[in-house]
Amino acid sequence: MTLTVLGLVFAFVRLIRGPSLPDRVVSVDLITVLAVAIAGLLAITHTEPDFLDIAVALALVAFLATVAFAWYAERINELRKREREAAKKLEETDGR
Repeated sequence: MTLTVLGLVFAFVRLIRGPSLPDRVVSVDLITVLAVAIAGLLAITHTEPDFLDIAVALALVAFLATVAFAWYAERINELRKREREAAKKLEETDGR
């Protein structure tokens, strides 16, 4: 449990310091994975299966957040590619 909390501390540091958006997304994903681990450990130590419901819900939210970020990153890359192509075409027509 202590190492899991230590991992949370390091993940929060990466979340705050960044420097890029993917670094922050990975740190949020790690935080949710560690929260799922803590919920599982609490379910074992307190013999309370309700913590497992929390763990499953957290895992689902973490998965959906990762998929949403991947979709967002792909969309941004497509837009940047289109902008570069448009700028290149504009440059070619200006050069003639």
